[in-house]
Amino acid sequence: MALPTIQSYTIPTGDQLPDNRATWTLDSKRAVLLVHDMQQYFLNAFDQEQSPVPELLANIGELLRHCRKLGIPVIYTAQPGEQSPEQRGLLRDFWGEGINKAPHLKPIVTELAPETGDISLEKWRYSGFRRTNLSELMQERGRDQLIVTGIYAHIGCLMTACEAFMQDIQAFLIADAVADFSLDEHLMALNYAAKRCAVTMTAQQAIEQLGLWTAEASAFSVSRLREQVAALLDTEPRSLEDQDDLIEEHGLDSIRLMSLVETWRREGAESSFAELAERPTLKEWSELLGSRANAKSEWKVEVPNLDYDA
Repeated sequence: MALPTIQSYTIPTGDQLPDNRATWTLDSKRAVLLVHDMQQYFLNAFDQEQSPVPELLANIGELLRHCRKLGIPVIYTAQPGEQSPEQRGLLRDFWGEGINKAPHLKPIVTELAPETGDISLEKWRYSGFRRTNLSELMQERGRDQLIVTGIYAHIGCLMTACEAFMQDIQAFLIADAVADFSLDEHLMALNYAAKRCAVTMTAQQAIEQLGLWTAEASAFSVSRLREQVAALLDTEPRSLEDQDDLIEEHGLDSIRLMSLVETWRREGAESSFAELAERPTLKEWSELLGSRANAKSEWKVEVPNLDYDA
């Protein structure tokens, strides 16, 4: 009933990712980064000198650095030590006493230790939402996207992504920032998530979406355009998905669209009614307007190379 000894395996990369059913895009104004159960106790099941551990630590570390830089909230979960039989509950039947046997291994691994301003939650069951206030913390901050990293992919990480979905929170399971008992179970978690409850992507892809040099940092971010369009349509911003056809699906008429064109021209982005009508989604508008408005700007957010095969 203890954790298995986990054999080394190569962490999945971009070409091994499943096709996602959802087309969600990460938004730095909507996202929260979750570091799930990265405690020494759970990491000790691996040979920490071998894959997937070095890649796991490096990728979560890069996500932490970029999320903190962008002001994205960081939340850690960690299972408590010294659990009573009542607190441990049915977990005891599958995993025995857990951290009770080694309370000195309870802390988050040193490489990923929480910093001032991060939030740490005690976690009692597989899902990070069970018996925690994770959902309330996200609501208080106006966040409805959860970036899931940590261990183990097919247990707590997948269950957290599933429960996020059931609470209308968009979950993003980061394929090379989670690790598992085996490659098969790792890939199973990614496939289930991509088909049923989340978007899967690599850490590199997540960083690129969160730190896009213009669209997400400028006046023409998807989140700001969503708010502007929602105000015109007298609806809630959350009702407008990044890839929705705003004309066909939400009834954005020509008069309102022309008012947006004039507003954005005054803000420095030249675009025509025809251009916007041909690509009537928030994502496409953000890319178009951001590229036009920021052609004069040289600033870019650093995006590191996380290709371990190089």
